[in-house]
Amino acid sequence: MINCIIIDDEPLAIKLLENHISKIGEMKVVGIGKNALEAYRILQQESVDLMYLDIQMPDLNGIEFLRSLNKKPKTIFTTAYREYAVEGFELEAVDYLLKPITFERFFKSAERILRTIKKDNDEDFVILKSGGFNMKILLKDIIYFESDGNDIKIHLINECIIVPKMTISELAANLLNKGFIRIHRSFMVNTAHITAISNQEILAGKISIPLGRSYKKEFEDFAKIFLAKRSF
Repeated sequence: MINCIIIDDEPLAIKLLENHISKIGEMKVVGIGKNALEAYRILQQESVDLMYLDIQMPDLNGIEFLRSLNKKPKTIFTTAYREYAVEGFELEAVDYLLKPITFERFFKSAERILRTIKKDNDEDFVILKSGGFNMKILLKDIIYFESDGNDIKIHLINECIIVPKMTISELAANLLNKGFIRIHRSFMVNTAHITAISNQEILAGKISIPLGRSYKKEFEDFAKIFLAKRSF
């Protein structure tokens, strides 16, 4: 799931982008701001993968705002003015959408973003200490994490199990925005490996993992997306 924010001072432009994003199953809006200050607050509070950023805004325009950020999310500029395009791309904006933004143009941009972020995620990894080694583990190779007393077991696709010296809560703090979901106090699962769900458990391949009662709300949000993408 790609977390998006919309920064624009035009309500109709915001509504149009919200509507476009709602049609893409892998994208969701996690914040909306009407100026640079609100944008900054959202970036401090949310895990943001993609920012739709208007250029013409009061006080600080979009280009000035993006230039001021030390850590920049992937950004798509939205504007009614073509003349800012070169400056926008100099700031490594991933696209530049002219208003009014048609769904056809938005969809082409979204497809490219999805491919780019998927590639980044495929190459993403974590370094874990285990057995005297600092081990590089690709996130896509992890099926699930299992808390076992004072230890945590990491189950990989090659049936290997790694036991690093850390807690599942420490892992959750770093990985919940990278395609993992906590479904039980003892289990966190890579959503890419989930093959079936019910009200009491999920299946990751042939592995059954129980659903904890206190994690039911988060799981229900995931289940809606899972079923919407795969149901016929």
